[in-house]
Amino acid sequence: MSSSCDAVSSALKACLLQSDCVVKQGYLPSQCLKEHINELPEECQSLRKAMFECKRNMLDMRKRFRGNTVGMDAAKLRDQQAAPPSSES
Repeated sequence: MSSSCDAVSSALKACLLQSDCVVKQGYLPSQCLKEHINELPEECQSLRKAMFECKRNMLDMRKRFRGNTVGMDAAKLRDQQAAPPSSES
């Protein structure tokens, strides 16, 4: 997979591993994605949709030429979360 979807993929993995479907019910993350999607939190469901859009955009020639915006948005979000908060005095 291209690196343009890495940020979305890692966010989806982290969300799945913290969900009740995996933690409390003991299902595998792949089982939660395929069979128990309705039991996942809204955040995981939206990340799943973003991952689908990112993969689909990789195949779209117009998006390949212009750049995969879904992956870029996720990378910006990841960079913002990783940056320490600035203290204003």
